[in-house]
Amino acid sequence: MKTQPYFDDIRLGEEIPLQVREPLSTRSLVKWAAAVRDFYEVHYDKDFARSIGLRDVIAHGPNKCALLGRLMTEWIGEAGRLHRLSCTHKASNFPGETLVCRGRVKDKYSKDGRHYVECEVWVENQDGVVAAPGAATVSLPSRG
Repeated sequence: MKTQPYFDDIRLGEEIPLQVREPLSTRSLVKWAAAVRDFYEVHYDKDFARSIGLRDVIAHGPNKCALLGRLMTEWIGEAGRLHRLSCTHKASNFPGETLVCRGRVKDKYSKDGRHYVECEVWVENQDGVVAAPGAATVSLPSRG
């Protein structure tokens, strides 16, 4: 059973436990396309992707943001709440790459009876190339 994090115990600069995903596959990209009804050929048709200058099909940007959402919600536990999540798409990810979701505490404060933690979050590939940097705001329970 996962331990619930508490606001009181969070330190600035603290690393959020990283999540390493299975290597991307064309199959996983097709499954994501079906789930979100995004059938742009760049995500499943290698010939099309190459015709527009890519080396292969690419992962969906919103999938990477969803992975960051999972990183945060699993970290904050059942008593935590995700208030805001944003990310931008800076680099493409291709089949065979392993996505690593990471985060770091940037700030913490209390306001209106809630205890907020601001985090820098990002998705990088196995070589450390950041593909989707972002930010998240969560609230955590306090021991007090």
